[in-house]
Amino acid sequence: MLKGFRELRVWQAGMEVVEDVYRLTKQFPQHERYALANQMQRAAVSVPSNIAEGYTRDHRREYLQFLSVAQSSLAELDTQLEIAGRLGYGKEDTLHELQEKVTGLQRQLRTLRNRLKSKE
Repeated sequence: MLKGFRELRVWQAGMEVVEDVYRLTKQFPQHERYALANQMQRAAVSVPSNIAEGYTRDHRREYLQFLSVAQSSLAELDTQLEIAGRLGYGKEDTLHELQEKVTGLQRQLRTLRNRLKSKE
């Protein structure tokens, strides 16, 4: 039995994505610091935040809703990574690696949501 949300692999993976996004956006041009970079940071932070908040809810349906928000934030971040790549912000291999992490986290979240749904 888990003692808390910090033990969830999806939360841990979400925290890694946050760190990677902050490292990436630190390299963006100054004029993007409060535009695309800020959007990416907010989307990334939303993922583990919603996983944690959902985990602490009393009802499974609420937990599923927060996981759904986390998945939406990941889709938003994936799109923003694509935009960053098209604009030439960040190294191609760094962007690709981060997109792979996002894709893996999307799969993990989908699996968790499906397991929780099957217990209803």
